[in-house]
Amino acid sequence: MKEIKAYINRHKLDEVIRALRKVEGLTGMSVSERYGYGIGWARDRTSEQIDFRDGLKLEIICRDELVDQAVDAIARAAHTGLTGDGKIYVANIEQAVRISTGERGEGAV
Repeated sequence: MKEIKAYINRHKLDEVIRALRKVEGLTGMSVSERYGYGIGWARDRTSEQIDFRDGLKLEIICRDELVDQAVDAIARAAHTGLTGDGKIYVANIEQAVRISTGERGEGAV
């Protein structure tokens, strides 16, 4: 199993959701508000002032074979071509547990 974390602009959420719904086998995602900064966001890099930008963080846990499709869908739908479009990270997940049934592993996702 893999975890996909995607940091996107708020105005791209509907497009990203539509793109992800086309990936057969994805079972859901979480969306959180986020504030952060990255290279290219600071107005003046010599200043101690940091400009935080708002956006959204998506979290998806999925089977290994769905990762490339999901990442591609997010990247296409979130793309504007401007600095600050976001980032996508993929990490391994060792275990998942469905609390209501006690089911473990991929079936719990």
